[in-house]
Amino acid sequence: MPVITLPDGTKKPFDQAVSVIEVAKSIGSGLAKATLAGKVNGELVDASHLIEIDSTLSIITDKDSEGLEVTRHSTAHLLAQATQMLYPEAQVTIGPVIDNGFYYDFAYKDGFSETDLAKIEKNMNQLVKQNLKIERIEMSRDEAVKLFKDKGELYKAEIIESIPQDEVLSLYQQGDFIDLCRGPHVPSTAKLKAFKLMKLAGAYWRGDSNNEMLQRVYGTAWTNKEDLKSYLYRLEEAEKRDHRKIGKTQGLFHMQEEAPGMVFWHEKGWTLYQLVEQYMRSIFRDNNYQEVRTPLLIDRTLWEKSGHWDKFGDAMFTTGSENRDYAIKPMNCPAHVQIYNQGLKSYRDLPLRLAEFGSCHRNEPSGTLHGIMRVRNFVQDDGHIFCTSDQVQEEVSSFIDLTFNVYKHFGFDNVDIKLSTRPEKRVGSDEVWDRAEAALEKALDDKGIDWELQEGEGAFYGPKIEFVLKDCLEREWQCGTLQVDFSMPERLDAQYIDEDNSKQTPVMLHRAIVGSLERFVGILIEHHEGAYPSWLAPIQAVILNISDKQLEFATDIEKKLKKQQLRVVSDLRNEKIGFKIREHSMQRYPYILVVGDREMENNQIAVRKRGGEDLGSMSIEAFIEIIKQE
Repeated sequence: MPVITLPDGTKKPFDQAVSVIEVAKSIGSGLAKATLAGKVNGELVDASHLIEIDSTLSIITDKDSEGLEVTRHSTAHLLAQATQMLYPEAQVTIGPVIDNGFYYDFAYKDGFSETDLAKIEKNMNQLVKQNLKIERIEMSRDEAVKLFKDKGELYKAEIIESIPQDEVLSLYQQGDFIDLCRGPHVPSTAKLKAFKLMKLAGAYWRGDSNNEMLQRVYGTAWTNKEDLKSYLYRLEEAEKRDHRKIGKTQGLFHMQEEAPGMVFWHEKGWTLYQLVEQYMRSIFRDNNYQEVRTPLLIDRTLWEKSGHWDKFGDAMFTTGSENRDYAIKPMNCPAHVQIYNQGLKSYRDLPLRLAEFGSCHRNEPSGTLHGIMRVRNFVQDDGHIFCTSDQVQEEVSSFIDLTFNVYKHFGFDNVDIKLSTRPEKRVGSDEVWDRAEAALEKALDDKGIDWELQEGEGAFYGPKIEFVLKDCLEREWQCGTLQVDFSMPERLDAQYIDEDNSKQTPVMLHRAIVGSLERFVGILIEHHEGAYPSWLAPIQAVILNISDKQLEFATDIEKKLKKQQLRVVSDLRNEKIGFKIREHSMQRYPYILVVGDREMENNQIAVRKRGGEDLGSMSIEAFIEIIKQE
């Protein structure tokens, strides 16, 4: 006679074992109709799962995040079923849930085309209309191997053969289709209401390039059509905002094969980069950081002592000279400790804040490189704060406030906070990690900030707070970090003399606000779609003349504006003014300044704002004031 405890504390007794869906029916027909799965004692299960003992239960519907995951998992099976109905020779392999959707890998010698995707999606919709019941079946490993071999599913049989022999496996069946899966799944295909197949790609069997190439079909799935429509709109917008396209259109940067993962900055792109760097430099200066510079190439022994060699050795670019091994730095922290160690420090010298726009290199796999968002050479707005244990809370609190202010200045008001705790592979004792994690948690709680726990996601030397920006399309970008490190200063012999004349090891706070400047510039390009606010625009205004009569006048205006530190250019070509306006509007400059005979007579300029708004004619001084206000 199980007693079921619901999320609101209500207890419902039953005379015998009861399924999740039966509990939902006892609450109301509307809830039963909406049920996708259940969560019993914290474990996600099918709606048909039988509860035999006293348990806690949450009914999972399309309003729950778990409901979306179950929906996507089930849609992957729907894809596999629809595909094999149309192409019986196609063998199924794996089909996991991923961000925003799912994929399924098939072994199919003829290969799929975009036309095939449309046929498969149409067949999926027909299976949804059939309202096929989805049932869970348990089977021994050997039985499952025989089942799939008899069906000609050799890849699936190989997966099952790698599972321990005594393990009972779960399979899911819908109509004539059956597949190996842990589950859970939705009760029937009719629950799968909103999906779309997106693209085709190649994938090696089991991710090994020595194995055969499979066909991967990507799809997206949502619990309702409104969310699907919204997602597809965001994808369309993201395509328009792709920083690589805008970078080419606006002449900001380029990449080339001779330097994979390295950026070739053009003048306008480098101006944008420098504007970000100079703003962050002012933040350093205003918050009492000492800007430093450290070598790119450092002896291997320092990286071994800091722990980086064991953790990042495979990702380092290395070289040798005179029988010594060197690494190009993948990060700046050990070098900053070397600066700290120059000269004896007193507790009165702390906190000591060091900052560097440090150029780092990491040997990222070529397949992960993506424009300027994922590169092999990048510069961080890196900083390290050396302080006493008593100063940690204040330093963490101040940094949180500072980071939010910087993001707001760049146009990001929506920021999520995540606390990442100790990973399995780490340095330092559990006691040290306890102190570090408690320090960050207390700082966040004291400020009343909502935060998400990410267990096991911390750096190898300490836990960290992660600042995740949301752009105008609600995409998440993890940029800022703050890490408490009790280990590296000790490993690298950093000390200070305390008030009682004893030698103590400082706490080291690793911190960055924008992170990689290259990546942050890419985020800015896409967030603003190339239409940067005036303070950030590489070119703030372009001056256009109507005829050759105004050449000298336009040139004088350019000189006056440049003397006021404004970033302006002129287009004095003998072209029609409408043509020039259209051409420069494509560049999305904040302002277009037009000069004709009337403007020359009145010593004025006609000002057009980005987007086509006509501000009329005004004096040069009035325009300068507008820019300065912005």
